[in-house]
Amino acid sequence: MDRIDAMKVFVAALDEGSLAGASRKTGRSAAAVSRAIAFLEAHVGVPLLHRTTRSLKLSEAGERYAMACRKVLADLEEADRNAAGERSVPRGTLTISATVFAGVEILRPIVDAYMDEFPTVSVRLHLLERPVNLVEEGMDLALRITHLPDSTLVAHRIGEVRRVVVASPRYLAKHPRIVEPADLGKHQLIAMTHMGPESWSFPPQEGSSVPRAVAFTPRLVVNNVRAAIDSAVEGHGVTRLLSYHVAPQIRAGGLRIVLADAEPAPIPVHLVSPYGRLAVPKVRAFADFALPRLRARFASFAKEVEMAPDAPIPPRRGRMSAG
Repeated sequence: MDRIDAMKVFVAALDEGSLAGASRKTGRSAAAVSRAIAFLEAHVGVPLLHRTTRSLKLSEAGERYAMACRKVLADLEEADRNAAGERSVPRGTLTISATVFAGVEILRPIVDAYMDEFPTVSVRLHLLERPVNLVEEGMDLALRITHLPDSTLVAHRIGEVRRVVVASPRYLAKHPRIVEPADLGKHQLIAMTHMGPESWSFPPQEGSSVPRAVAFTPRLVVNNVRAAIDSAVEGHGVTRLLSYHVAPQIRAGGLRIVLADAEPAPIPVHLVSPYGRLAVPKVRAFADFALPRLRARFASFAKEVEMAPDAPIPPRRGRMSAG
């Protein structure tokens, strides 16, 4: 059996998450897919996959081998394009990763416009609320809203976002004023599962080096940004999100920022790709197409939030309203 052909089957199985998926993607029988993977395992002398009835999981050796396979196949694809004189023509399937909210609200319209511009390119947009290893999972690009660790990824800075505490004017009018982070303990809090479900951290006060941590029992915990936004807009509590999440609601007056002077440092936004992938025409074309649009979008978000008036401080009330 041809080893390159077997590598393609192996990678297809990883991308699809099952041998049956690899069978559909490659147009081979399930038995042929199993034989291809068995051939590779016999060639390297170790198991590459742990198979269950529902999923595939890479062994430790399989993780390293999968990275090597993807690189070999990508290099061969690039060599074929160069030999055919098609280096400047974007074509093939582009794979991009982003969080769910950023992918739906920001990246998806840009992807649609990119596909209109480059009809020979298809896109697989993976929207995931977990860290993605671009090399191991075969991604060409990712939109990252975080502080990037040192890595071999090539990063293009897009902008930055703030971590803001917000509530509706209606809620703020009915509840004790919020002047400092400790005041949050008197409020109904709407927490995100991946952004501090039981405590929020704030920078140290002037003259101190100890961050301020506010522990709480949230009234509502959600794992979806849109749910947290809607609940806050409807006056059910205070939430903490990223500024681009709530820029439209702040512009419209549905939410107001509190504790602006206690915000942590802004979080950078980047479009990242594995080293060497920008040499691939479809990847370079997307980066050139998307970067100015992404920068303009995040600059617009920042302007909307910066221009928003501070939340008015309502009169102090003796007790928190039940509303």
